[in-house]
Amino acid sequence: MTRFLLAALLFLTAACGTPPNIAMVTRTVPDAGVRTVFVATNRAFEDQNFTAGRESGVEYARFDVSIPPNRDLGEVTWPRGQVPDPTTDFVVTDAGSYPSPTAFRADIRTALNALPPEDQEVVVFVHGYNNNFASGLFRIAQMAHDYDAPGLTAHFAWPSAGNPFGYVFDRESAAFSRDALEQFLRDLHAAGARRILLVGHSLGGHITMETLRQIRISGDDAVLQSLSGIVLISPDIDIEVFQSQARAVDPLPQPFVVFTSANDRALRLSAGITGRQNRLGNLGTAEDVAEFNILLVDISAFRSGVGDWTNHSTLVTSPSLIQMFQGLPDIGTGSGDIPIDLVSGTVLTVRNATQILLSPVGQ
Repeated sequence: MTRFLLAALLFLTAACGTPPNIAMVTRTVPDAGVRTVFVATNRAFEDQNFTAGRESGVEYARFDVSIPPNRDLGEVTWPRGQVPDPTTDFVVTDAGSYPSPTAFRADIRTALNALPPEDQEVVVFVHGYNNNFASGLFRIAQMAHDYDAPGLTAHFAWPSAGNPFGYVFDRESAAFSRDALEQFLRDLHAAGARRILLVGHSLGGHITMETLRQIRISGDDAVLQSLSGIVLISPDIDIEVFQSQARAVDPLPQPFVVFTSANDRALRLSAGITGRQNRLGNLGTAEDVAEFNILLVDISAFRSGVGDWTNHSTLVTSPSLIQMFQGLPDIGTGSGDIPIDLVSGTVLTVRNATQILLSPVGQ
């Protein structure tokens, strides 16, 4: 088993690699897309970079990310030379930090009020394992752009090591980050955000569930009423742990959607490291979560896009899935609320949980 895990880690090291830091340019190109990303982070700031170090407080910033026109759908492209090219590379064109949470809340309030009422939503993304600050920032910008997400784009950047060998460190950092994510959600609520879509990927799903549980137990859970939905993408959560979390949060915010895949290599590795085979993100049946009002979407039939050898980010890298879910349509938890054009597989209902087995168009 030790040799297997070492080989798997070496494979992930070669396949994923740690992306470089943020490249900033002042030059823009006409066809590039630009997404403003509001960031909350409990990463330490050293030598002009957010690092893997942990901070007890929360810092706020905003970045304007330029998405190049010359790339594949679902792909994040990094500068290959010393000089980044905004026609082919993800770059930051403007950035700034906030001196206080009050200043951050004021800017969020202004940005929300500038939107039409139907778009006054904040989409908060919580990244997963093996992400440095730049990779998490650029991935949420890519997701928001490719999915044509309305409203404001926000990112919770917790202190992942950004290293395939840092899985244990990342799990401990995930537990460390619950308070920071709670503070971020409370600040958004205080800024007037009454619709917050919370999206957690991989270990970010674990942080999301722990934070929801913590907020509910606190008794001051008005912020939960602001949640317009929860989306967990390939969540790296033990099934029994998820059951305990969900029971503590109950009733779960709605809609509550979980994307799963039986072909997720990263979750297989996680299972080997933790000694627990069943992860929520590779759940094959709805029976283990049947007591909860959730929607499982099985995307095992889809292939990941460029650069995702692990099938751990299929939802955000697969051109087929991006085209299918563009605009972030409502996919409610009852089969009657599921847009029929998204479902070419079978819908199974077990007590409260509904499972969609999604197939590519044409199959």
